[in-house]
Amino acid sequence: MDAGTRIARSADIGAKVGLLLRRRSETAVKQFTEKVRGALDGGDGAHMAVVPGKLAALPTPWNVMSYAVDAAQRSVLFWDTLRQRGNDFVASAVHDLEPVLHFESETVLDGRGFERPVNYALLRIKPPEGVTVDPKRRPYLIIDPRAGHGPGIGGFKDDSQVGVALRAGHPVYFVVFFRDPEPGQTMLDVCAAEQRFVRKVRELHPDSPKPAIIGNCQGGWAAMMLSSSTPEDTGPVVINGAPMSYWGGAWSEGEGDNPMRYSGGMLGGTWLSSFMADLGNGKFDGAWLVSNFENLNPANSLWDKYYNLYANIDTEPPRFLEFERWWGGYYLMNREEIEWITQNLFVGNKLWTGDVKSASGTAFDLRAIRSPIVLFASMGDNITPPQQAFNWVADLYGSTEEIKARGQVIVGLVHHDIGHLGIFVSGKVAKKEHSQIVSVLQTIEHLPPGLYAMEIGQRPGPDGKLEYEVEFRERQLEEVAERLNRFQRSDEKPFEAVEAISEFNQRAYELFAQPVVQAMSNEFTADLMRRFHPLRVQHWALSDLNPWLAWLGPVADAVRRQRHAVEDDHPLRQLERTGSEILSASLDLYRGMRDAATEAAFFGVYANAYLTYLAGRQRAALPAPAEPRELPFVKEALASVSEGGYPEAVARIGYLLMRKDEPLPLARLQTKDELARDYAPYLPQVAPDQFRRIRGEQEIIARYEPEQAIVSLAQLLSDPADRTRLLTLLDKLMADERVQAVQPTEQQLDMLDRIREVLGPRESGGRRREAAGAK
Repeated sequence: MDAGTRIARSADIGAKVGLLLRRRSETAVKQFTEKVRGALDGGDGAHMAVVPGKLAALPTPWNVMSYAVDAAQRSVLFWDTLRQRGNDFVASAVHDLEPVLHFESETVLDGRGFERPVNYALLRIKPPEGVTVDPKRRPYLIIDPRAGHGPGIGGFKDDSQVGVALRAGHPVYFVVFFRDPEPGQTMLDVCAAEQRFVRKVRELHPDSPKPAIIGNCQGGWAAMMLSSSTPEDTGPVVINGAPMSYWGGAWSEGEGDNPMRYSGGMLGGTWLSSFMADLGNGKFDGAWLVSNFENLNPANSLWDKYYNLYANIDTEPPRFLEFERWWGGYYLMNREEIEWITQNLFVGNKLWTGDVKSASGTAFDLRAIRSPIVLFASMGDNITPPQQAFNWVADLYGSTEEIKARGQVIVGLVHHDIGHLGIFVSGKVAKKEHSQIVSVLQTIEHLPPGLYAMEIGQRPGPDGKLEYEVEFRERQLEEVAERLNRFQRSDEKPFEAVEAISEFNQRAYELFAQPVVQAMSNEFTADLMRRFHPLRVQHWALSDLNPWLAWLGPVADAVRRQRHAVEDDHPLRQLERTGSEILSASLDLYRGMRDAATEAAFFGVYANAYLTYLAGRQRAALPAPAEPRELPFVKEALASVSEGGYPEAVARIGYLLMRKDEPLPLARLQTKDELARDYAPYLPQVAPDQFRRIRGEQEIIARYEPEQAIVSLAQLLSDPADRTRLLTLLDKLMADERVQAVQPTEQQLDMLDRIREVLGPRESGGRRREAAGAK
C-alpha cells in the first residue's frame, strides 16, 4: 500500500471517527437534558416551576424540623447498614468466602482431591420443605461465572434458576468454586473436572434424560466447552448473557454501545492481566474485574444504589446486604487461568474458531454439540449485548442449511431492557424467562433442526394471575445476522489489530519486565496489595474493625426505637429526589462522554492499524456461493435423495406434512410429544440427536427438490413391511382426535394423498381425507 493510499484511508477513518464522536456526544447530552427536565418536571409537565412551587409549599418550620430529624435518622441507619456490610465482608473473609446459595446443599465431588486438583466442587441442592423432586426427571447442572465474584448467584434467592428448576420437580446440581485456586490449575483442568461432574450426575440418575447444562455469563462458554467435549453426556445447553463472540457490537448511534469490548485494546492487550497476576505472586485478584464492571455504570456504583438505600432505609437494608454479600466477595485466579481467558476469549475471540485445544489436545468444536442450545440475551445488557451472544452462530455455521444439515437446534430468547446482572438475579426474569426455559427444554429436543426465536406472551389466567404462552418462530441465520449487525460486522476488523498488538506487548512484557516483577513479588506483598484494594478497603474500613465506629451500632439501635419518618410526598423529600436524579444524570453524562471518547480513540488507533498493516495481508476468503444449492452440505444431501430407509422416510414425510411459515406454539409441540410416546412402535428407533441430523438432511432434500423427494419415497421404503408400517402410522394419526383437533390444512391433506399414491393407494385413504376435511 503506497503512502498516498494510507493517508487517504487514514483521513477517511478520521472523518468517520469524528462523526461517531459527535453523534455519541450529542446523544449523551440529549439524554442528560431529558433526564434533568424529567427530574425538574416531577412527571407532571410543569417544567422548571415545580422547584420553587415545592419550596413555596412548605407550611411551617415544624415540617422543616421533621424532615431534618428524618434525614438525620436515615443517615445514622444508612451508615449502620454499611457497617453491617463491612462486618459481613470481614466474617466472609475469615470463613474463606462461602457460596451465597439460598438453598441447603451437600457436596457430591470435591475437585481439590482430584489427580489434577482444582478449586471446584459439585453440590447437590436439597429441595426446600414442601418441594418434591423426582429423581427420574432431567437433572439440572448450573455453572456460575468466575468473573471476580463467588458462586451462588444462580440460586441466591427463592425466585432464581435453582428455585425454578426445583419447583418444576427437577434434581438440581450446582458447580461452585472456592476463593483460592489450587497450585498450577488451568482452565483446561477445570473443564476436565466439570466433565467428571457431568458423568457423576449421570451415574446418580441413570434413568433420567441427559442433564441440562445452565451457564451464566462466563459460565456460558464453560458450559459450551463442556458440552462440545462430552456431547454424549450432556443434554440441552442454556447460556445466559454469555460473551461467546467478544468482538461483537454495532458501530451505530444508540445501538450496541458496549464500551466493555474496547477495554482490551485501550489497555494494550493481555499483558496487564499478566502483570497484575505477577504482582499477586502468581494469583490474579478478581477485585480488578469487579472494578471494571463498576466503572461501566458510575451513576449506580457511586450514587444510585446508595441513595436508594438511604431513601428507603426502613425496608431496603435486607435486600442491599443480601446482594452485597455476593457483590463484595472477591475471588482469585491463577496466572495461567486469567491469561488463558484473556488471550483466547476476550482478546483472541478464539473459542468458536476451533483454535482452542482441550487437555487431550483436541480442539473444542462447538458443532460437536448434539443437544439443543438456548441463547438468552438482553438488549439492555451493555456487558454482553446480543451481538456477542449470537454472532458466533453465524461464524460457526455460516448458513441456515448447515445448521439443519448438522441436525442442530438453536433457540434464541431476547429480553428487551434488563441489564446484565438482571439476567441472573432478577426475580421477574426467573418467574418469566427462566421458568419458561425450564418448561420447554424437554420439548425443544423434538423441534426440527434450525434456528428459532422463542417468544413469551402473557395473558391473565382464570384466577387473575398471569399465564405465559410460549411459541417458536423459525428464523433464517442470514436475516438474524444482518439485523444484529448493520455494518456487516466491519466494526470487528480493528479487533484483529488489537490481537496482533496484544501478542506483541505480551511477548515484550514476558521478555523484559516479567522476570523483574516476579523477583520483586512475594506472598506478603501480594496479600498486602489485595487487602488494600479500594473495593476491599471500602468494606473493612466501615466495620467493627474501625474503633472510630464503636458508637454507631448503639446509636442506630436507639434510632430504630425512636424512628420518626416523614411521608414520601413531603415537599423536601421530593426536592431530595429531584437533586438525586440530577446528580445521577450528571454521572450518566460523564459516562456517555467518557465512552464516546473511548470508542473514538479505539477506532482512531486500531482501525488505522488494521487498514495499514493487516488488511492487505489477510488470506483471501473463499467467495460465498451465490446460491444455497452450491453449499457442500446441500449438494451432499441432494445427492442422497434416494438413499436411506425407514428413518429417512419418516423424517422426510414429517417435513412434507408440516405447516409452513407459521409460529409453533408450545402446546402443539407438547401434543407431538404425546403422539410420539403413544405411537412409539411405529417410529424409527434412533437416538434423538441422530434423528435430528436425519431430519435436517431430509428437510433440505424436500425443500430444494420437492417432486423428487416425494417420488423417491418408494425407494426408501422398498421393504413392504416398512411401507405397511408407515401407512399404518399415517392412518392412526389421521384418526387420532388430537390431530383432528388442529384441523389439517388443505395443503397437508393434498400432500398426504400424494404420499399415499407413491407408496400405494389404500381404500380408506380418500375417506379419511374427506372426514378430516369435514372436521
